[in-house]
Order: sequence, then C-alpha cells, then structure tokens
Amino acid sequence: MEVAEANPDTWAVGFLDECWWSRVALPTLSSWAEEGKPLRLIQKSVAKDDPEPKAISCYGLYVPQLDGQRWLRFVDGRPVSSITTHFLQWSLQKLQAAGKKVLVLIWDNASWHISKEVRRWLGSHKIEKSSRAHKG
Repeated sequence: MEVAEANPDTWAVGFLDECWWSRVALPTLSSWAEEGKPLRLIQKSVAKDDPEPKAISCYGLYVPQLDGQRWLRFVDGRPVSSITTHFLQWSLQKLQAAGKKVLVLIWDNASWHISKEVRRWLGSHKIEKSSRAHKG
C-alpha cells in the first residue's frame, strides 16, 4: 500500500469482496421475540425447474485513490470464478479509464478467488497473486 501511495497517478489499491444471499437457505441469526411468541423461520424449497434465481451475489470493489469510489455489481446466483473474472475485467477497464496502470488487489482466499480459472486469468493479465496472512 505504501508503494501505491507513492505512485498515486498510476497505482490504485482495491479491496474486493463478494457476498451472496439465498432465498431458500435459512440465515444464521439471533433475534428477540415478544414474550410467549416464538420466532420461527421456515425453510422453503423450490422446484428444480423454478425459473427464479435461488441466490443473488454482490461484488464490490473499494478504491480509495479514486475519491473512495465503491463499485458494485449484482448478479444472479452465488459467486463463482467466471463471474469473478468478469468483474475483475470490468474493474480494470474502469481503472484504465481513470489513468491507473497498476492495481494492488486485497481480497480473501474464497474458493472462487483461488480457483484455477481465476489464477489463469490473473496470469494472462501479468498479475501476480501474493497471499500473506497476518497473525495478530
């Protein structure tokens, strides 16, 4: 991040994450209920040929060097490698339009981040993946 701060005209740091929600899976939550009235969540199921998506994902990239912009994209389904690479490509195009030539990307080790498909995509764009874990 220090190197990116030293080159603000051409470098950017991005913090990438995805989240997803399913309309059929029970959420993990705690809640208060009125005295004597239990809170009940009911697991629903859908037919295999149901045309509606069973989940929705949100991809987000925060780029402090671009006035703290946050880029979001919503897609049907859970996060998968092919959607991740499309989001990265879209993000690189936006960064290039802003004059940035280098992106320092900070993200976790989600399965769709470390997949062969994403690693191939990173390699084809001359992008090095470095993973460091900080133990505190």
